[in-house]
Order: sequence, then C-alpha cells, then structure tokens
Amino acid sequence: MQEFGDFANIDVDKLIKGMDQQVEQMEEFQRVLGSIVGTAQDEDGFVTIEYGNEGVRELELHPKAMRLSSGELAELIKAILAEATEDFQKRMYEAAGTVFGDEDNPMQLMKDPDAAIAKVKQAEAVYDRAFEDVMGELDQIRRRMDL
Repeated sequence: MQEFGDFANIDVDKLIKGMDQQVEQMEEFQRVLGSIVGTAQDEDGFVTIEYGNEGVRELELHPKAMRLSSGELAELIKAILAEATEDFQKRMYEAAGTVFGDEDNPMQLMKDPDAAIAKVKQAEAVYDRAFEDVMGELDQIRRRMDL
C-alpha cells in the first residue's frame, strides 16, 4: 500500500471549515468596505472631500473658496484629497483588522511590501518542496509499475 506521508493526516473537515471561514470573512469585508468613507476638510472650511471605495464621493467647495486663484484652489483640493484618501485607507485597515484579526490582516501587506514579498517567497519555497515531493513519489510509482 502506498504511503502518503503528511497528506494522510490532513483533517479535511478542518480544512473545509477554515476555507469557509475565509470566504465568510471576505464577504463581510466587502460589505464593510462599501460603507467606509474617508473625509478631510481644510482648516478654513473651503474644501471638504469624502472619499470611498469608488473614489471621490463628495467634493464641497465653500463659496469663499472661489476667492482663491485657480492654482491655489487646485493645490488645496489635491492636498485635501490626499488627506481624505489617507483617512479612507486608515479606516479600511482598521476594518480589515476587525474582520480578519490584527495578525491576519491582509492590509498589513500593503504597509510593508518587503514583508509581503518575503511571505510570497516563503510560500513559493513550500510549493517547490511539495512539488518536488509529489514528483518524487510519482517517479517511484512509475518505477514500481515499470513504466
């Protein structure tokens, strides 16, 4: 009888339950993501921006903002947009932490790209080892069957 090593000890029910939990978490995060809004306003109240998952939701310009030159107003809008976007990202990170837990928060990968690359390389090494193990087992089976 063929030995399957660690594969024979896999708890399939636990694996499926874990996958179901991940799907539920992703669905919950998608629901929450639709309600997240980042906001920012300049200190004079000339420009207020709401930023959501779809981009700019609301841009309000106080009538006094029209007294600024077009260049000043453009720069002010860009600065407030950057603040609203940052607020959105902060809220999204917090929501992901709530849904997935701080340790498994996928948004951490965005904050630390080097750590994300390290995790990908680690997963690649595990995949390579598993592939080599499977190919070795298949080769042994082929030899036993005289193929």
